Amino acid sequence: MLGLGLPEILLILVIALLIFGAAKLPEIGRSLGRALSEFKKGTQGFNEIKDEKREK
Repeated sequence: MLGLGLPEILLILVIALLIFGAAKLPEIGRSLGRALSEFKKGTQGFNEIKDEKREK
């Protein structure tokens, strides 16, 4: 995971908490989760199209 251990991840979370505040963090997490989900869907569609072209 990019060479990050537990202490580094905790430090990043504490800094994010200080910068954004406790109220904003769940909203940011949801937005990030949705973005990753859409990215995965997009890459799956790309891979399916690529596989179809390869079969022809």
